[in-house]
Order: sequence, then structure tokens, then C-alpha cells
Amino acid sequence: MTISGRRAAVGEVPRPLRTADVARAAGCSVQQVRDLEALGVLPPAGRSTNGYRAFGDEHVQALRAYRGLASAVGPVVARRVLRDARSLPLDEAAALVSGLHVTLARERDEALVARRALLAIRSEGDGAAGSTDGSATGAAERDGSVLTITELAAALGVRASTLRFWEHEGLLAPERVASRTGAVSARRYPPAAVREARVVAALRAAGYRVPEVRHAVDALRGATGPAAVADPLAALDARLDAIARRTLALLEAGHDVARLLARVPGPRG
Repeated sequence: MTISGRRAAVGEVPRPLRTADVARAAGCSVQQVRDLEALGVLPPAGRSTNGYRAFGDEHVQALRAYRGLASAVGPVVARRVLRDARSLPLDEAAALVSGLHVTLARERDEALVARRALLAIRSEGDGAAGSTDGSATGAAERDGSVLTITELAAALGVRASTLRFWEHEGLLAPERVASRTGAVSARRYPPAAVREARVVAALRAAGYRVPEVRHAVDALRGATGPAAVADPLAALDARLDAIARRTLALLEAGHDVARLLARVPGPRG
């Protein structure tokens, strides 16, 4: 029996599927089927004698693959990957999909690096030996103080030029406010920027290179929502959980994606 549920006799060509049949079998809307075909995510549909779209089981397989990938990496990336994969040789198409696993693994590694830096900072704030910046910057985070570049540099034990370099490399994002004359834009570091500076300082002191620190800061910035302000460590934990769920969704989508890339028809029935 085909996916549409209509039994074909031996040697008989399966009857084409209507748009509604495909949507029902893949668990999506009729409009989504039309949109994804127009975007090139689905193979072009044929036309029946009455002029309506005529789909096959391969379209259902492609829709299922899309839904699985969209849950893992988002609809924009899923559309791009499936659209590009249809025109690539098997080895290149498989490498394209495999790269999604690499991306998720990298996101996890970056979040873990940022988490370790936050744990180190929290340890300093609890009175660990060797802390040079815990009291001043920690107080700024707690009471909402805004620090100047001179104050932050002194609290971290670095030069102001170091903070400017970190900013140039995208590691810091201070606020800029006009001076009284309006000629110079002064840097101001609110609590979120102070926290980022502490993470950068901790990672640089631990020997991490600038690109690695940048990835960790990006992971910290990617932990959004109220928890990211109240407790960035909890926000990073939530991000790690989300990455784990997306990884499972990508693994679950693997069966449909593999069949699609190998041009193997989907299971009947």
C-alpha cells in the first residue's frame, strides 16, 4: 500500500497523490506543501490530467525529512540544506547534512567553555584565593553599577588598551555615550558588559585564544531570556539542554534524510 493508502495491483503504477494527501501523510498543512515546493525544498510536482499537482511518495519523504531537520536546526537552515542536497552528488549531500551535527557539537563546546568561565568567576566571588577582580566587578554586577573603562580595567587588573583590543575583536560590547562636548564617545560598562569582561579575562588567563574566547562569549550572549540576566549560569544550562534536544531531533530525522539522499523510496504503508 502506498503512503496515500490506495492499494496498487502488481505491475500497476501507483496513483499520484494530491496535495492534501501529501500534507496529511507528512503531518503538515496544504499551504506548507505548496510553499516548500515553490522554494525548491520538494522535488517539482507533476500535473495530473485535470491540471492539479500530482505528488508521489518521494515528496512525503522529503517533507518528513524537512520537518525533522527544522526541529533540529531551524526552518531556514533545513530549507537550504534540503534544497542544495537535491542537486549535489551523494558524497557532497551527505557531507552537507553531516555538517549539521558538527555545528551542534561546536555550539555545545562553546557553551561549556563559557560555563567553565562562569564557574571560575563564581568561585572567585565566593572567596577563592588569587582573586583580583571578584569584589569590584562582582559588586557592579550585583548592584547594577555602570563602570567606566578606567574603573573596569583597574578591577580586572588589565590595561584600558586591553579592553579596547577585546572590544575590537568582538569580545566586549560596551555602551557608547557622548561626552559633554559631544566630540568623544565614552565607553560605559553596564552589568552585562562587566560580566562578559570577567568571562573574557578568566578565559584569557586560562590560555584560551581570541577566537575561542569569542565563541564562548557568543554562547553567553546566545543564552537569552530573563534567566540570562538573573542567572547566566542557569541560562547556559538551559542552552545546553536545548542543544541536546536539537541533537536528538537531528538523529531522529536521520532515517528520512538518509533515504532521501540515497534516493531510496520511503517505506510503504
